[in-house]
Amino acid sequence: MEIIFEINRRFLDEARLVYPGDDERLRRLSLIDETDARYVRMANLATVGSHSVNGVAALHTKLLQKTVMKDFYELFPEKFHNITNGVTPRRWILLSNPRMSQIITDAIGDGWICNPQDTIRRIEKFVDDVEFKNAWRKAKFYNKQELAGLIKKRIGINVNPESMFDIQVKRIHEYKRQHLNVLHVITQYNALKNNPKLDVPDRTVIFGGKAAPGYFMAKLIIKLINSVADVVNNDPDIAGRLKVIFFPDFNVKNGQRIYPAADLSEQISTAGKEASGTGNMKFSMNGALTIGTLDGANVEIREEVQPENFFLFGLTVDEVLELKTRRYNPMEYYENNSKLREAIDLISSGFFSRGDKNLFKPLVDSLLYQDEYCVLADFQAYIECQQKVNEIFLDQDQWNRMSILNVARMGKFSSDRSISEYAQKIWKVNAVRAIKERE
Repeated sequence: MEIIFEINRRFLDEARLVYPGDDERLRRLSLIDETDARYVRMANLATVGSHSVNGVAALHTKLLQKTVMKDFYELFPEKFHNITNGVTPRRWILLSNPRMSQIITDAIGDGWICNPQDTIRRIEKFVDDVEFKNAWRKAKFYNKQELAGLIKKRIGINVNPESMFDIQVKRIHEYKRQHLNVLHVITQYNALKNNPKLDVPDRTVIFGGKAAPGYFMAKLIIKLINSVADVVNNDPDIAGRLKVIFFPDFNVKNGQRIYPAADLSEQISTAGKEASGTGNMKFSMNGALTIGTLDGANVEIREEVQPENFFLFGLTVDEVLELKTRRYNPMEYYENNSKLREAIDLISSGFFSRGDKNLFKPLVDSLLYQDEYCVLADFQAYIECQQKVNEIFLDQDQWNRMSILNVARMGKFSSDRSISEYAQKIWKVNAVRAIKERE
């Protein structure tokens, strides 16, 4: 601690020269929080001790500069960089999706494997090629059949590979809003109960992910997903038109089976809360279409694939801040939206918990009286966007075309590009020269 105190003293002495008399700013910059226990501010210490601070998506970097690290950005603007995350196409396309990989290679050669940013876009010229699109559709269907078989083996439930595979796999957290997805599932369930012949595609909604051991609310969300699944999957009135699956033990190995089988990728976190995301990249690289908010790397994915090939909904970062400034009252949304009210009331009534009205009360109360992550505020926009998803999925030719374009335009999100940017901007390493010197 003596060393940290000395670092802080020297740093604040330098900062006073830049901001003389601005004691409030110096208090915010200090490496030590001087209130109560005088704890170390690790982010401040890391910023002072590092030669570079980078966000992992353009939006994330902007938020660091404007909010969390604003004072440090103003003091050390040269330290701050953006390097958007990437994932390796060797694992997340070539290894996990060999059928689609072969279709791409047959069309444009294998250069995309090691240089996707410059080459994979070439498959765009096949977007209206009937033979190419048929092969693409068959590869996706085969992947869905494989995942359906794995679901049957793991949890004993039959799912229809011809249904829309609507997938949300990621860490369970309130800001990632798996419970918003559940509210949509319940809304769909209510609609089908009222009209079993409703003209919407059959849908298999697949969740997966782990909760932190002490995160009560995340565990309650997992319980809610499984409780809703028990009711929906066993209701003869639905007759398989809607299935809900919680895939056990989600990890990298299982991810290699799940991402290639997805039709729809759920990236629905509250705007401003997700640093970047990499699952969103893995889904899009495997031909899934994204329904999502302008959060994390979603912003850049949408820019690359173009807005017409991305299902956008929800409040922006600025709109979330404005809503909170106006003293957001989630109860108003509950009272003024009949579909939302019906879904929440079903949960509260014990319908999904064998009559136990208290089981999900902490979750319902959190939504109605706090709703830190604006689930109720974004509900109607999410429902309307899901209706657009339904309409386009019924036109499989259009859906297939959008799927191809998503893959074609995801080259930017290769980890090769990310590592190259780190080498150039932060490590100041000539990667090509370093490789040659090793050889």
